[in-house]
Amino acid sequence: MQKRDIRSYSLEALENYMIEIGEKKFRAKQLYGWIVKGIQSFDEAVNMPKGLRVKLEETFLLDNVKIIKRLSSEKDQTTKFLYELWDGHVVEGVLMSYKHGYSICVSTQVGCRMGCTFCASTLGGMVRHLSAGEIMGQLYAVEVALGIKISNIVLMGSGEPLDNYEAVLQFLKLVNDPAGYNLGMRHITLSTCGIADKIEALADENLQLTLAISLHCANDAERTALMPINKKYNLERLMAACRYYTEKTNRRITFEYGLIAGVNDTPERAKELGMLIKGMLCHVNLIPINQVVERNYQPSKEASIAAFKKILENYGITTTIRRELGSDINAACGQLRNDHLEG
Repeated sequence: MQKRDIRSYSLEALENYMIEIGEKKFRAKQLYGWIVKGIQSFDEAVNMPKGLRVKLEETFLLDNVKIIKRLSSEKDQTTKFLYELWDGHVVEGVLMSYKHGYSICVSTQVGCRMGCTFCASTLGGMVRHLSAGEIMGQLYAVEVALGIKISNIVLMGSGEPLDNYEAVLQFLKLVNDPAGYNLGMRHITLSTCGIADKIEALADENLQLTLAISLHCANDAERTALMPINKKYNLERLMAACRYYTEKTNRRITFEYGLIAGVNDTPERAKELGMLIKGMLCHVNLIPINQVVERNYQPSKEASIAAFKKILENYGITTTIRRELGSDINAACGQLRNDHLEG
């Protein structure tokens, strides 16, 4: 029988478990504190009775994510991690170092079924969802390995977060819990390819995180070619969900726009984007895509990026250009995993 993933448990769930097995309720808070510290064995919970630790070991999986490969960029302070899960599947993540602290990009699924043509994560399809505890486990693995504390989280690794909605929502509540990991929602960014009904459901949660929409095209025909999800949720439906989100949360949306040379980086495409989102509570993050060999896409030239940015600003849209990180270590999501599987 597969052990239960204890890193997915809230403090309340642990309290209920302790009561069920006849233990004192306060043991749950002790255990919760140890889990948040990233312990890899129940024996490390030294203030808990030996008998209880044995029972926990028999019942629960604790060390659910292991780092099996690490690549550090020589160009910047970016580190790519390949993690192995309890069942042998692998996912990956990226740690970025900034003046304000450490930001980690986490995966939410093994693979992805969204089929975006510029993304390496979709090449093998979707294998399974990650549990909330496995998403948490990526944080713990990196913090323990490097002796650091994460200050910002980006759900932008392998997988579509809103396709794994319940586990991701549970993860967000766990990581935000003042009695647990205690990271403010405003330090969390969730990126989605545009599952409109789940964007609206997330708005109703009013979690005050930053929502990032992977847009990449501002007309339906070309966006559908790049992102098949557009067949189900076209731009009109997606923009309606985005407006609902900003109205419910009063939070600015980030539109992520990956610039692909000769595909979506022309002045005409910039004007389409400006017309689509002008007047919205939003900003645009222009991303020179990391090259994905299997897709034969190339990042845009600096001159094209600068021209694109100027056109958007003429529409009154705040626009930034993301600094390219980890290009020498295949930092685009899915690339390290694919290399591992092919090797």
